[in-house]
Amino acid sequence: MTDAAALPGQPRGAVVSGPATERAVNVLAPNPSAMTLDGTNTWLLSEPDSPLAVVVDPGPLDEGHLARVRDTAERLGKRVALTLLTHGHPDHAEGAARFAELTGTRVRALDPALRLGDEGLSAGQAVTVGGLELRVVPTPGHTADSLSFHLPADRAVLTGDTILGRGTTMVAHPDGRLGDYLDSLRRLRSLTVDDGVHTVLPGHGPVLDDAQGAVEFYLAHRAHRLAQVETAVEDGYTTPAEVVAHVYADVDRSLWPAAELSVRAQLEYLAEHGLI
Repeated sequence: MTDAAALPGQPRGAVVSGPATERAVNVLAPNPSAMTLDGTNTWLLSEPDSPLAVVVDPGPLDEGHLARVRDTAERLGKRVALTLLTHGHPDHAEGAARFAELTGTRVRALDPALRLGDEGLSAGQAVTVGGLELRVVPTPGHTADSLSFHLPADRAVLTGDTILGRGTTMVAHPDGRLGDYLDSLRRLRSLTVDDGVHTVLPGHGPVLDDAQGAVEFYLAHRAHRLAQVETAVEDGYTTPAEVVAHVYADVDRSLWPAAELSVRAQLEYLAEHGLI
């Protein structure tokens, strides 16, 4: 997560736990930072009349938070039946194994190392629990294992760190690749155009009510940054650290290490396309 920016459809105010759509409830993890914004959004998903729920991204290994997620489900008359992961970064996935112990659930993820149980996740797969349907959308780029989950009934998409509710995300080079990330943003844009998705339920930050506007903003931002990096190299800034100091001069220095990962991904992309 690198640049602070106002996104289309971004509501005002701090992120809080509670309902976001008819089928999605946020339980905010107590891990705020420059990288995690207000904290990790742990999503509790269920059909209104179903006793079963799905949890996406249990978050960090914080006993209080994990118990709060389980207890929130119980207060709503739900039993957590499945845990899903958008990707393996610790602020999303570190608590998954312990949460599985607390709830007796399986953990499904793209990365086999993160799974508890035999089932993984694959592109286009439909995951159904208690009548709730989620469709798996591969969105690599932030990391190689990044997934999003399309929630058709709410015309929403859970994006993990691929799109945030505030600012923009990093491409975590070398695992993350800019070309993959741009393809993923275009894939999400097609959901907004072809499948009527209008709400982004992000891994960090507030819910976005203009999904298409958010995706277009991200695509434009990445194109702008890429042009800046290309120009910086032409002007003689050769190392990633030099490029960061020049291009990201307006960004809080605490975010420069994350920005450097994105710059490395951008330099790799430019080299692959013969632009530097």
